[in-house]
Amino acid sequence: MQNFRKLKVWEKGHALTLAVYRATVKFPREELYGLTSQIRRASASIPANIAEGCGRGGKAELARYLQVAMGSASEVEYHLLLARDLGLLGVPQHNELESIVTEVKRMLTSFIAKVRP
Repeated sequence: MQNFRKLKVWEKGHALTLAVYRATVKFPREELYGLTSQIRRASASIPANIAEGCGRGGKAELARYLQVAMGSASEVEYHLLLARDLGLLGVPQHNELESIVTEVKRMLTSFIAKVRP
């Protein structure tokens, strides 16, 4: 069992989630149960799955949860693109968030390679 709070990838995923919550505060109310909810849940899923994997029994399970986190990161990446194309996010804000997602995905890829048998 590993302490997830000590992992840089968890910290970066948590920071992404906080940034997504701040960015989506200004989304229209009619998107509250649509895109706002989707993007928030997907972003929170990244650090949550890293944490859950760290609480599991071995490297194989950890790798599986890291893969789930990777899927959620790809989902966030798409939702950010959609929000930009719908005019809900400005280009600078989208680029900043996309940069964080890209870094999280890079870190996850590296971590998965380390823990896979």
